[in-house]
Amino acid sequence: MASIKDVAAEAGVSVATVSRVLNDHPSVSAEARTRVLAAVEILGYRPNAVARSLRTDQTHTLGLVISDVMNPYFTELARSVEEEARALGYSVIIGNADERPDLQDHHVRTLLDRRIDGLLVSPTDGGSPLMLDAARAGTPMVFVDRWIPGVDVPVVRADGRAAVRDLVAHLHGLGHRRLAIIAGPAATTTGQERVEAFREALAAYGLELPDAYIGQGDFQAESGRLVTEGFLDLAEPPEVVFAADNLMALGALDAVRARGLRVPEDLALAAFDDIRWFVHTDPPITAIAQPTGELGRAAVRALVDRIEGRPGESVTLPARLVVRRSCGENPTPVQRSTT
Repeated sequence: MASIKDVAAEAGVSVATVSRVLNDHPSVSAEARTRVLAAVEILGYRPNAVARSLRTDQTHTLGLVISDVMNPYFTELARSVEEEARALGYSVIIGNADERPDLQDHHVRTLLDRRIDGLLVSPTDGGSPLMLDAARAGTPMVFVDRWIPGVDVPVVRADGRAAVRDLVAHLHGLGHRRLAIIAGPAATTTGQERVEAFREALAAYGLELPDAYIGQGDFQAESGRLVTEGFLDLAEPPEVVFAADNLMALGALDAVRARGLRVPEDLALAAFDDIRWFVHTDPPITAIAQPTGELGRAAVRALVDRIEGRPGESVTLPARLVVRRSCGENPTPVQRSTT
């Protein structure tokens, strides 16, 4: 198993230089950084950060790595995590992965080096060897919102399948038949699950989801705009676009308005991940709401249980449909619950 000394020898630099590169210290030259990162890749160096997380003393500090701090859903999630952690006597250090697996692993490695007691992660993809190593080494860890299949740690998430069924039933009841989706990254569990749930819900009404009505997004606004432009260019555009997260929905709204079109008259719009902004758009956006605050608090409790020697349990909470006016509904806001 490679050590930091092995990496230094392979790269032809000092151990201190390797440490500075791994911690993104600005004093390292570009050439040295390239050599060190190449050596890390060649040697498969990861375990030391994991090993250092195995200890008996506690810092009463938790690490939280979220997928995108600019996404209001994750901002609210981070706030609830911090509040619950503080109530239980823990502080939180937050890392923003910006939907980048490399940046995610950088934050995980750094947090483990900082001697945190446990780690909360919303993974940006399903292929991080570092988190698999950390879990196998016994690092207290909980996945929140997203998860990595095959990694045996508790998962705290919302189940949106019933809410997606409610949404499709609602859209069908309004007379819509051509429904499209802006999907999240296929490498994420939520990206996969939401497309599958949408397809299954459509099938219950004898409706198909053709390839032309599946647009690949990345959970960020620009992808929502680009995918929606593609939908609008089709010979037979969809009647409804369902964005698999809130930022892609806002991008879709921008695309519609840029063409001088209107929601819902020219294109109906719905979203997964309700946010406070949606009541202020014109029209207010119909969305699936996750119990974000409850998810954050439950994730902290599960992690603290593991840190303190109790079995941390996975938690699944229901999402719900919030009906507004972006799909051609009655102007009076109505909420439909999946419970």
